[in-house]
Amino acid sequence: MSVFRSPGAARRASRPPREPLRSRRLGRRLVQLYLGLALYGASAGLLVRAGLGLDPWDVLHQGIARHTGLTIGTVAIILSAAVLLLWVPIRQRPGLGTVSNALLVGLAMDGTIWLVPEVRALAVRIPLMVAAIVLNGVATGLYISARFGPGPRDGLMTGLHRVTGRSIRLVRTGIEITVLASGVLLGGSAGVGTVLYALAIGPLSQVFLRVFTVPQPRPGTAAAPEPAPETRPGSGPEPAPETGPEPGAEGARAILRP
Repeated sequence: MSVFRSPGAARRASRPPREPLRSRRLGRRLVQLYLGLALYGASAGLLVRAGLGLDPWDVLHQGIARHTGLTIGTVAIILSAAVLLLWVPIRQRPGLGTVSNALLVGLAMDGTIWLVPEVRALAVRIPLMVAAIVLNGVATGLYISARFGPGPRDGLMTGLHRVTGRSIRLVRTGIEITVLASGVLLGGSAGVGTVLYALAIGPLSQVFLRVFTVPQPRPGTAAAPEPAPETRPGSGPEPAPETGPEPGAEGARAILRP
């Protein structure tokens, strides 16, 4: 007895199952998230060991660490929690990547500083600084491309951009100048590494965002489109969560422009 199928049914039967594809993408995204955050903390620790200047936030972390006796990674974790509190009035919503960033980067930073001995020779410190900045660009491309939400500091920046209407570049510049000046006043290490980081991290991150972006599902193989937002009695559609820009989006490119 033969069974006849319509052309549409035959095409549907020939399509690959969607769940394994989604699972593979989710697995890759999780690997990218945690590998990227670990490498980000490691790169920050290598910059500390190079001793030629840190990125603006770590200048502040180091300055606070020198006055409190805490490790620089512990200060980074505490300050991440404090920055997350600032998300409340600007109605930012954290994701898995946000919480993971707040915890893992500081731990990886302290672990790297503990493992890598202090370097005194300038001939070693300069290549170490350059390698750390390149590694930071790789790490940024990895964890942002995972699309699990922005880190605490990036979320503060995008939230202030949304609330104030100012450009992301202006908001970012204002935050980083304030952070850098505060860190220097507290005794944090700013120098040639700080300048090189500011100039190089945008272009490096752009390159590695393109390298590590997880391909979006193609029509016919992706999950069904998301349903329209639910409405509550007496209210309009709920706004989409504010999780910051995703890789490949204009917002992500704007964040990473120097």
